[in-house]
Amino acid sequence: MNQSEPLSPQELFPAKRATLFQIFKAISWSLLGVRQQKGYENDIASITPVQAVIAGLVGGAMFIATVLILVTLAIKYLS
Repeated sequence: MNQSEPLSPQELFPAKRATLFQIFKAISWSLLGVRQQKGYENDIASITPVQAVIAGLVGGAMFIATVLILVTLAIKYLS
């Protein structure tokens, strides 16, 4: 980059990193398949791919654990 070139807005104001709640909210909306364009653009700007993968893995593990607990309770109390 040349000294005479102006800085872009992304260079002047780097994107804020997403909070844990924002990451899980974005993953949840994506699993449901409904998301407004503005929200999607905000997610893309603030969530890194590593954050999305980790949140997806944790969310998947929580979903599997919940299903296993419900099945275990159903077998125990409905049998």
